[in-house]
Amino acid sequence: MTKDDRPLVLGSTSRYRRELLGRLGLPFEVAAPGVDEAPLPGERPAQTALRLAEAKARAVAGRYGHALVIGSDQVADCDGTPVGKPGGREQALAQLRRLSGRTVVFHTGVALVDARSGRCHSELVDVASTFRVLDEAEIAAYLDREAPWDCAGSVRSEGIGVALFERIGSDDPTALVGLPLIAVARLLRAEGVDVIARAAAAA
Repeated sequence: MTKDDRPLVLGSTSRYRRELLGRLGLPFEVAAPGVDEAPLPGERPAQTALRLAEAKARAVAGRYGHALVIGSDQVADCDGTPVGKPGGREQALAQLRRLSGRTVVFHTGVALVDARSGRCHSELVDVASTFRVLDEAEIAAYLDREAPWDCAGSVRSEGIGVALFERIGSDDPTALVGLPLIAVARLLRAEGVDVIARAAAAA
């Protein structure tokens, strides 16, 4: 098996990451990593995102003999405090009230593990996102429409959630949704995968 023929596996149950990776046009499988996503004591949000990205990739790589496995994790960071997925409406209301008018950094870690060698490449991509001052009516209307209970910081940015922001700053526009594709392509190139050629061959 040549290097470029190794299967690609996304170690994630997130439909958002699956949709994003699909944009590259590369054939891939999906596998649930089954990793505890709780932060470690004293761990900064950026450290959590990078650690969990690698942990997810390695957990899935252990089930494959020769695949390239992508793992990713995102942690929203408000003044050094992690802001997780709300899980429900009341928590989402509280999050958005708190984040109104403030800048939050969404740290997205991504890792690529070669299951054969155990070699890992990883990157952390930050998106500094400044929320507009939000009133109660628009928060309620947004939650009614998007129900972002599974989104860090209650932000579904690929939908109407992008209207919550005053500005967004990042080197990788897909990072905010949860999988930085510029970084993914760079990590794949580091493993000898010609992303464009492979996608063209798969078309």
